[in-house]
Amino acid sequence: MVIPTYNESANVEWIIGRLRAAQPHVDVLVMDDNSPDGTGKIVDAIAERDPQVQVVHRTEKAGLGAAYRHGFRVALDQGYDVIGEMDADGSHQPEQLQRLLDAIAEGADLVIGSRWIPGGSIVNWPKSREMLSRGGNIYVRLLLGMPVKDATAGFRLFRRATLEAIDIDTVTSTGYVFQTDMAYRTLQQGLTVREVPIEFIERERGDSKMSKDVATESLKLITKWGISERAAQLRRVVGARDA
Repeated sequence: MVIPTYNESANVEWIIGRLRAAQPHVDVLVMDDNSPDGTGKIVDAIAERDPQVQVVHRTEKAGLGAAYRHGFRVALDQGYDVIGEMDADGSHQPEQLQRLLDAIAEGADLVIGSRWIPGGSIVNWPKSREMLSRGGNIYVRLLLGMPVKDATAGFRLFRRATLEAIDIDTVTSTGYVFQTDMAYRTLQQGLTVREVPIEFIERERGDSKMSKDVATESLKLITKWGISERAAQLRRVVGARDA
């Protein structure tokens, strides 16, 4: 499981401990973006005690997508067949990871822990943030034609073959829109995306990295992709008609 961190000293040891207890066979790779609060040093100490925990110290805070892309590349190079992602703040519960593992074992190419399918839920979110997330996901489905209810979710498992088909090294999105980008690319490859319900819990310690500016930036990029997709569809229809 790849876990990106930036100033998560209050959470990182706690979440790694929960993950290792819930799934002892799962290895952990922390991608720390040079956290000034000492997050990286905390993980270094954990890794000295536990050979199933690794940390990569990145030199700058370059965005969520950049951290995940780097982490996926490290995991691919080390030969892992299933590679996951989750937040460090406790919003993704390690105790629910088995739901995603079961779906991968049943043949899915990408599994998403979803808040917005039956059985999914959120805890301690204000209505404004819930509306922003629900509305953003509806916008994604309408604009990109994606049959995914929670394309922005960050609790996921990928098959190795999925990341290779996507060609992870060509992905350029760096912020939170990375999540939508990866789901979209998976579907474009004709692969199977499955959603399983999770309970998402708002962080209790530390500061959220999400903001209205981040959400707005993501929607701008999704709009650009949607316009390109609709233009490509129109060209295909016109070309077929001419033929």
